[in-house]
Amino acid sequence: MNRRVVHTRGGPPADVLTVVEGPEPTVPERGQVLIRTTAFPVHPGDLQAVEAYPGTAAQPLPAGLEATGVVEAIGPGTPVAPGVEVGARVTVFPQPGAWAQWVVADAEVTAAVPEELSDEVAAQLLANPLTTVMLRREAQEHLAFGYDGLVVQTAAGSSVGRLVTGVCQFHHLALVNVVRSERGAAELRKRFPDVPVVSTEHPEWADEVRSVAGGRAVSVALDPIGGKLAERLLDLLAPGGKLVSYGLIAEEPISVHAATLLNKSLTLRGKNVVGRWLSEASAERRASDVATARQIALGPTDQFDVAATYGLGELAGAVEHAVRPGKVGTVLVRTW
Repeated sequence: MNRRVVHTRGGPPADVLTVVEGPEPTVPERGQVLIRTTAFPVHPGDLQAVEAYPGTAAQPLPAGLEATGVVEAIGPGTPVAPGVEVGARVTVFPQPGAWAQWVVADAEVTAAVPEELSDEVAAQLLANPLTTVMLRREAQEHLAFGYDGLVVQTAAGSSVGRLVTGVCQFHHLALVNVVRSERGAAELRKRFPDVPVVSTEHPEWADEVRSVAGGRAVSVALDPIGGKLAERLLDLLAPGGKLVSYGLIAEEPISVHAATLLNKSLTLRGKNVVGRWLSEASAERRASDVATARQIALGPTDQFDVAATYGLGELAGAVEHAVRPGKVGTVLVRTW
């Protein structure tokens, strides 16, 4: 038996996602790896994709892109990454249909899990660290073009936000964190006492960012929210600055007059990590990025918090918790 999560239409994930039963997968073909999963993370981006799905599908659509488990079989003649072998612990991403007890995954998105990592960290091994790698690259590439400035990131208390903070510290990139509440700001100050934190709970938060910047230019803003918050970030950016938008949390659009972009020569860039990484990056680049993601996971493992762990039969609760305001860490689902 294979229990897996599917949906047939878009809408509130707690309402449209269901767990169905089917036969176990057959022997994998060339290029495939059969994995008995042990856990998967519920990322807000997974849920946004479900909610935004247009219309109704003729067949159930598999949910999820990331999971961890154990290799049960490898397709004949399949080239695999180092450490991927029968009996080995692995993580897959991005693999459509990863939210299942059994997954026939593409070998090219299957990575070995370092022995010292727990299943809780292994379940978060790729999606968030790879997002962090992409965002760090966006910031460093821009700063390298003569911009002696700093980075501002919103949603800094999120799982990705905390990893970005750790990576910026490692690479000596000046950073100002922005969160939605003073409570969240206090929590982040405990984790990263050397990194300034500003709360949008204060109406004059943008002036606070300028103050803690100490005269340094805001060269790059990293934002997964959008809407009015992104508009304020564009105002904060110094001439020649760049806003990297990588999420869809806000429902309202980003409203910006062309003059704002032209007069300050600003760059507004969308970054869809899941949608573009496989298609745009070379095999060598992907291998390098995965290796970096593994190193991130081996470093600040205390930043891979688990907000809660649910069973597959408690999917609705897991989905609700994943988008709960004030949540710290990633929600995981155990598949058995």
